Amino acid sequence: MPRPLKETAVTTTQLIPAAQASLDTWHQLIATNSMTGLDAIVADEVVFRSPVAHTAYPGRAAIALVLTTVNQVFRDFRYHRSFVSEDGHSVVLEFSATVDGKALKGIDMIRFNDAGQIAEFEVMVRPRSGLEALAAAMGARLASQKDVLTGAA
Repeated sequence: MPRPLKETAVTTTQLIPAAQASLDTWHQLIATNSMTGLDAIVADEVVFRSPVAHTAYPGRAAIALVLTTVNQVFRDFRYHRSFVSEDGHSVVLEFSATVDGKALKGIDMIRFNDAGQIAEFEVMVRPRSGLEALAAAMGARLASQKDVLTGAA
């Protein structure tokens, strides 16, 4: 006879207060379509991982450039759901948008340091047609900014 499944308690996990404050600021920046104030919630040693680049982009200047640019590229951007890690230092935000008429869905995976600043920001996007449209639009706008993206500027 099969053993019954054991019930486990589900705990509600929340971000640490400093990270929650930064996430609230992030949502305000998105709502106002402005990255002014981003520096205050980003750690000096921040790393951004793009869905279209093999190498991570280090530093505040790179993440500000990428996020400002993608904010101009995305249309009909909207967050849908969020998931918080057990330790309260990470959140995954599910989103949808369009780029040049191509619909896409994606996630922002954000890890905060103990001070609540964004230490890592990684983006994943699907389907391929949406990812290709995003890559083309971002590439056209960022081609001349390689020094900023590599941290050489």
